[in-house]
Amino acid sequence: SPGSGTDFEGLMSSYEHMIIIIPDFKTQVWQSLTWIIAGAVVFNLIIFAAFFVTIKTLIKQRRLNTIKSDFINNMTHELKTPLATISLAVDALKNEKVIGDKEKSSYFTGIIKDENKRMNKHVETILQAGLMDRQDLRINTNRTDAHTIIKKVLDTFALQMQEKGAIVSLFLHATNHIVFADEAHLNNLISNLVDNAIKYAKEKEPLQLKVTSQSGSKYFTMQFHDNGMGMNRDTVKRIFEKFYRAPTGNIHNVKGFGLGMSYVKTIVDAHKGRIKVDSLPGRGSNFTIDIPLADAAAG
Repeated sequence: SPGSGTDFEGLMSSYEHMIIIIPDFKTQVWQSLTWIIAGAVVFNLIIFAAFFVTIKTLIKQRRLNTIKSDFINNMTHELKTPLATISLAVDALKNEKVIGDKEKSSYFTGIIKDENKRMNKHVETILQAGLMDRQDLRINTNRTDAHTIIKKVLDTFALQMQEKGAIVSLFLHATNHIVFADEAHLNNLISNLVDNAIKYAKEKEPLQLKVTSQSGSKYFTMQFHDNGMGMNRDTVKRIFEKFYRAPTGNIHNVKGFGLGMSYVKTIVDAHKGRIKVDSLPGRGSNFTIDIPLADAAAG
């Protein structure tokens, strides 16, 4: 007799196993996981990138805070020193003995004038840094005799050189020394280089500064070579950074805001020139500056 129940129940009683055959099983699995793995990799890369940026920002912020503190300390020192000197000179001028002595009065008046110039120079340096930050630095280029500017600057530093027993050697051999430059900024550029050589001179060895020049088809080249303390490789790489000051170890007589060499680089770039620094610790430094010649610039 025919069995009772539905056809589906009859089939289930006849077949107890179901076999599913999937071709290329591994390929199918990997294809299904591709987007998941790719998403995980991208997510991890984003996490690592965010972590790297965060760490880099924290290190940069810490360095900026150190630079800011150093700058404030240097600025306070540089401005307080002339103010204190002026205050002492004013008190001296009030003294009855000094009032009756024209020579002493003239001496203290001269001190006040010199210290006032010194403060003005510091203020101008800080203002120049502000102009460079806002990219408002304007140069008025004209035909300028570079040799005349070099000699003029060295004359300005003659007294300081004498006090330190420095020896300056001039080898201005450039046949063409008429450059296309802003006379005031070129003067400041050379002044910063000479001042830098004086600041970083060795304490127990007289400064020897050699200034040379030569001219090519397009550029006037001037070099400032000194026998000072010199710089290591890391300092050479960072010397043109704003507010950066070369480490001087236990020597604390090097003053400034760390703006001089940054200003030099800005002025050289503004003149479409080039600057190169070669230095070794204890062996001195050599600055090479190329400024476009007036004839070359005009052509």
